[in-house]
Amino acid sequence: MRRPGVKGVKRLTYEVTLSDGAESGRRLLRQTITRQPITRVVAIGTKPESRCDPNYSGACVPIASDVDCAGGSGDGPAYVQGPVRVVGSDIYDLDRDGDGTACDT
Repeated sequence: MRRPGVKGVKRLTYEVTLSDGAESGRRLLRQTITRQPITRVVAIGTKPESRCDPNYSGACVPIASDVDCAGGSGDGPAYVQGPVRVVGSDIYDLDRDGDGTACDT
């Protein structure tokens, strides 16, 4: 669940005392809340488990026993459509030329 926050509004009524046209005293008489604040809710729930390998970005590389580039000669069982940037260890050996971009040919 998500909900935007809303600022509340409070009306303050003062008794102000003037001396020679300048304020010399102030006393709060009444506070009235005209609109209640609403707390912003960013998210409630549990974080879903990622099904994408964090070693890659730009496309979801599934977590599997083996992943190959779609359209290539690999036998899977999982495939990814590139290009994919290698940001960690290239555990599936998708970046054959070592340039940091996998499945780019």
